[in-house]
Amino acid sequence: MTPYLFTAALSYLSGSIPFGYLLVRLVRGEDIRQTGSGNIGATNVSRKSPTLGVLTLLLDALKGFAPVMLALQWAHREFSGSAYSLASLAAFFAIVGHIFPVWLKFHGGKGVATGLGSWIGLAPRGVLVMVLVFILMVAVFRYISLGSITAAAIFPVAARVLHDYHGTPAMLWWIAASSFLIIVKHHANIQRLLAGTETKFRAGRT
Repeated sequence: MTPYLFTAALSYLSGSIPFGYLLVRLVRGEDIRQTGSGNIGATNVSRKSPTLGVLTLLLDALKGFAPVMLALQWAHREFSGSAYSLASLAAFFAIVGHIFPVWLKFHGGKGVATGLGSWIGLAPRGVLVMVLVFILMVAVFRYISLGSITAAAIFPVAARVLHDYHGTPAMLWWIAASSFLIIVKHHANIQRLLAGTETKFRAGRT
């Protein structure tokens, strides 16, 4: 098995761990997929329990961060190709694992937290711009989904403009592919935003 296939497989498996589903099942004995939006991500989990929502956010980010850092260290030690190409592949497939987890019949989350964790160690300046755009959009328009979509869309541009891709063109392509996948996963939210039926964020709501 080539380093790329090995990295893709392990990153997918890491990303596919459905922490939101597991936490709500273990702590409350409920299926988060039957609540709210039916999503297993932190936003929907927080509607059931803010504490579990924060924990889901952290764990979903960690399951993206861990395989990327492992791939980067492994590549620097033993792989003759571009370390950042391999680590970027890991980032993308961790996101794929979260969105399409084999354990839940390929129905997972939307990839935002896992994407954040996956890319923060590789493109921190681009991720910072993404986070600031997210906060600004949510503060102004009160839509979590709009903030996520806009942040994902700006990420490849920010990484390119800020030269936050280590001179590795393949990394830019993986960033763009990750952003595209996250945006596509928000297709239902986009339809509701256009129809004016998307739910707005309310501070303190559980």
